[in-house]
Amino acid sequence: MKNDFQDRLAVVTGASSGIGLALCTALLQRGARVLAMSRALGGLEPLLQTYAEQLVWLAGDVTVPADLQALRARAAQLGQVDYLVPNAGIAELADGLDMAAFDRQWAVNGAGALNTLGVLRHELAKSSSVVFIGTFLMRSTYPGLAAYIASKAALAAQVRTLAVEFAPLGVRINMVSPGPTATAIWGALGLSDEQLEGVADGIAQRLLPGHFLESAAVANVILFQLSQGARGVYGQDWVVDNGFTLS
Repeated sequence: MKNDFQDRLAVVTGASSGIGLALCTALLQRGARVLAMSRALGGLEPLLQTYAEQLVWLAGDVTVPADLQALRARAAQLGQVDYLVPNAGIAELADGLDMAAFDRQWAVNGAGALNTLGVLRHELAKSSSVVFIGTFLMRSTYPGLAAYIASKAALAAQVRTLAVEFAPLGVRINMVSPGPTATAIWGALGLSDEQLEGVADGIAQRLLPGHFLESAAVANVILFQLSQGARGVYGQDWVVDNGFTLS
């Protein structure tokens, strides 16, 4: 049965692991063509074997202008872009006044995401959808992640205005903010195994089901945001956090 995604072109950055990988998998399963960009092939390797006709991988970094131009050129070869998810992101623990830490995280989480849209804006189909990735922590706090939260909050502010600016072009722009999700980003914070276990236990106590989200659960919400089912949604930030921000 034909669906919204069949034979449509989606571009996903940060595609080799976590939510990006889960989203690529879900799109491919629904018949979409996917142009995936990431710094390393990672978990995309088996997908390339299974969906050789649908999946195109491009090695690249969203902080490198030449890599973004290569993404634009490859997208132009494949046809108009129906769906765009600038998913690439990083997080690091740092003092809240460490501006260098903010700059590093903004370069990927904010500027990297916005520049991805910037280079692809003329490749977007007349009726297309863009979903940026935020964080549940914009509604909470976590010591050591002030720069990470700020980078996502600044992105969220721009998303609301971009939604208005792009609407006359037939482009819907929204955001999905994942809560605690079982992805590799936690391991990149530099915590010891014991510290990480303590953090995970503390967070899990605030989650209504008592456990972290799976990447696929977040990917499913992104899919709906991209789809015609959400055709009346503009400039919104949907929080998917297993109830964390309710307590």
